[in-house]
Order: sequence, then C-alpha cells, then structure tokens
Amino acid sequence: MSVVAAAVCPHPPLLVPEVASGAAPDLDELRAACLAAIDTLSVASAVVVIGSAQTSSTYPASAGGSFAAYGAPGVRFGSGDPVLPLSLAMGGWLLEQSKATGLPRTYVAVPTTAPPEECIRLGREIASGNDRVGLLVMGDGSARRSEHSPVHLHPRAEIFDTTVATALQHSDLDVLKALDPDLATELHAAGRAPWQVLAGALEGTSLTPDLTYNAAPYGVGYLVASFT
Repeated sequence: MSVVAAAVCPHPPLLVPEVASGAAPDLDELRAACLAAIDTLSVASAVVVIGSAQTSSTYPASAGGSFAAYGAPGVRFGSGDPVLPLSLAMGGWLLEQSKATGLPRTYVAVPTTAPPEECIRLGREIASGNDRVGLLVMGDGSARRSEHSPVHLHPRAEIFDTTVATALQHSDLDVLKALDPDLATELHAAGRAPWQVLAGALEGTSLTPDLTYNAAPYGVGYLVASFT
C-alpha cells in the first residue's frame, strides 16, 4: 500500500463524551484536534488503525468496540463482537465521528513489548502495497508527567514526550525508530510501538508533518499530528 496520509492521536477513553460525563468539555480541544487530523485520511482508499495491546492481532472492519468497561455501555460500534483493545476501540470511535468514516478499515494491534525492528518492519509491510492507504496511529505519551498522573511523576517523562513531539513535528523518522522500549515501559508511554510502526511506514514518503496538539492535561502526554 502507498501511504498517502497519516494521523497520530492518543487514546484516552475520556475523549468519548459519555465516558467523560461532566468533564467532557475539558477535552474539547484535544477531541477537535484528533478529528481534524483524522479528517485528512479521507484522501485514502482505505484506513489502517494501529494501536498497542498485550498481543499481536489483526481485526476486520466489522470488529466491535465498546466502552462498557468505562461506564458507557451504550457507546459501541461495529457489527461484530466488541473485541477491540482500548487503543483500537478509540481509533474506531474517532473514525466514526470523522470524514473518513466510510472508508474500508483494518485494525492492527501491536504488542507493547514488540522490539523496534519488528515495529519498523510491520510499518514497511503495511506501506508495501498498491492501495492508497491512510494510517491512524493511536498512542499515548508518558503517563508519569505530574504528581497527579496515573503513575507517579518521573523526571524523564516530559523529556521523552518532547522528543517524540519534536520528531513528529519534523517527521524525524530516525528519532522515532530509536525510541528505547525499556524507557518507554518505565514511563508508561503506550505509543512507543505504534509510533515506530509509523516510522517504518513513512520511509520514502514526502508527506508534510503538522503537530497540532502537545499537552498533558491529566498528567499523561497527549500528542496529535497529521502527515499530508
């Protein structure tokens, strides 16, 4: 597949208004940035959603996503059973809200422990066909950005996220490929493997990067970028 566009988004379930409830307006800016980035995928003929999970798996377009575990049992999509892990479920939900919703899609789960070379190779494989493909890459930065983070503050968390943000902003694939999986695990940065898949998929392309969101509103690094 020829990669004609890519979007990078985080996957907090609070992006779903029914999950966030009264706090939903707090993430209006992030939600809008995600949807604007995903809208750029409408130039593609198919979308591949990439996200981290415990194990490797590929799911068809019919695979279901549900947010019952997050207090919103009425929010679901897909005609099949709700088998998608959180990162892919969030990707699917965001796609449903975007201009790219009608495109054929495939979901690819990448193990959080996958070594960089495996992630890069997967990205190259995704980009090796003839179809015009758009990539939706789901991944959070460090969950250790503040004293109020899900995991307590780590002194290297902000540096790590800034490194990734700068690499996305300048399409520096070498920096993304070099991200240390052990450090990412220590920092609870779920996006490391998907970002390295992106790096492999973007090799040889001339897409223009645009970093549109970089903040840690709940002590977790959230990054949004598009490549068009």
